[in-house]
Amino acid sequence: MRLLLLLLLLIPNVASGAGVSVQYQVGGKPYEGYYVSPGPDAPFLLLVHDWDGLTEYEIQRAGMLAKLGYAVFAADLFGAGIRPTKVEDKRKLTGELYADRDKMRNLMNGAITAARNLGARIDNGAAFGYCFGGAAVLELARSGAGLKGFVSFHGGLATPEGQGYDQTKGSVLVLHGTADASVSMEQFASLATQLETAQIPHEMITYSGAPHAFTVFGSPSYREDADKKSWQRFVGFLQETFK
Repeated sequence: MRLLLLLLLLIPNVASGAGVSVQYQVGGKPYEGYYVSPGPDAPFLLLVHDWDGLTEYEIQRAGMLAKLGYAVFAADLFGAGIRPTKVEDKRKLTGELYADRDKMRNLMNGAITAARNLGARIDNGAAFGYCFGGAAVLELARSGAGLKGFVSFHGGLATPEGQGYDQTKGSVLVLHGTADASVSMEQFASLATQLETAQIPHEMITYSGAPHAFTVFGSPSYREDADKKSWQRFVGFLQETFK
């Protein structure tokens, strides 16, 4: 798929107080991301949302990272105004992207281009995501994207047939709940073997009693202990990556 991206408009996001909503296009279709930056030299982070789409959760996480000195672009992989609330709609939207990996990659690359147009230092960047977003970030890693790190929070870990990590350029951090009923420990172990075989620097951590989506504030799946520990390791990983 040929990538076409045009930055259209910046709209102040009054609710968040710090960042801006960003309207941009990929492949001629409109998308709406979110960008926050503490300054022009800040290391860059691409944030990929879970299957709810880009919501206040991602904006909150972006704000937390901006306070630590990072510029964060929260991508939109579903389309402007498309924020599903029904499970069947979430499955449909994510299923379409799982079935079209080229499109998934193009959408993430489009978001990176939008961030670059805003002045982000994409040459000094990393990517992270939650649930569906974690799976998408691993897809970006396998694509050979020129980022220094790739982080998955309770994301999908299965590698599509015919793919591998031979082209991965950065290190990988996987933060996973041992009680995740959606992503098995067999997939976790398989990914570890794949990364080791490809000689990709990686760290993979599991948290006991943590189910899928254990970092999502206010949800039934939220586990404070696992959230705090995974966030602490994530922050440490970023400090190591951008030292």
